[in-house]
Amino acid sequence: MTNIPICKAPDWATRKPVFSPPANACDAHCHIFGPADKYPYAVGRSYTPPDAPLEQFKKLQSILGLKRAVLVNASCHGTDNSVILDAIAQSDGQYRGVANVDDSFSDEQFERLHIGGIRGVRFNFVKHLGGIPDMGVFHTIISRIKPLGWHVVLHFDAADLLQFEALLDSLPVPYVIDHMGRVPTGDGLDQPAFSLLLEAAQRENCWVKICGAERISTMGPPFTDAIPFAQALLEVSEDRILWGTDWPHPNITRSMPNDGDLVDLIPLLLPQQHLQKKVLVDNPDRLYNFD
Repeated sequence: MTNIPICKAPDWATRKPVFSPPANACDAHCHIFGPADKYPYAVGRSYTPPDAPLEQFKKLQSILGLKRAVLVNASCHGTDNSVILDAIAQSDGQYRGVANVDDSFSDEQFERLHIGGIRGVRFNFVKHLGGIPDMGVFHTIISRIKPLGWHVVLHFDAADLLQFEALLDSLPVPYVIDHMGRVPTGDGLDQPAFSLLLEAAQRENCWVKICGAERISTMGPPFTDAIPFAQALLEVSEDRILWGTDWPHPNITRSMPNDGDLVDLIPLLLPQQHLQKKVLVDNPDRLYNFD
């Protein structure tokens, strides 16, 4: 346990953004961590986050002017999805979730997750979170979620996009690519990984999150070098683009963003009001079916 890295805490002094999101705006990628005494972290985790409980998240949403959320159960909680299921149950229909599962889950467990507001599963491919998952388990899970109408969230590094191009061509369920595929902005819009992402984004079953500007930026704050990448994705697929904060920003090794600053990036990413409503309200509502 002593060798497990400890994540930096988020910037707790969230400032109120200048930009006011539209009504029912959704943070489509965020996490709830702990508290550890109630929702213990998995023994085999690759990192230990700071406690970032539901109460803090609700305070954050109030400051940022956001109402809906998609809670992504992070790998540090293993396949115990209690932390997000409990949060969804307290949200009056305003939260949905993405779960961590394995091939030991029964049909009854999947059904309980669905009733609890889960609408997808996530697989990490990035090296710092363990690398490529067991692909046999991956395909088994895909076959299990297809009848439920769920999607799969793929957390790739840029190199993974190239390695798994054939997988993207063949997935029989909708898939969501996190953080613009983590393509480094310094490699330019013409880098092979981003060209592949643009091609994939044109498919009817591919969704992309234009969050993680702080993760792909080469320049650092205020991360404006991520704007051309987000807008290129919008040009090819504005109906299947999502946005999120990624709060509380686990495994950030550089400048910790203030979430008020990230919200104020929205009108730069999405300068037109109809796009703001589409990406922040209509698209997540269509994928997650909020009450």
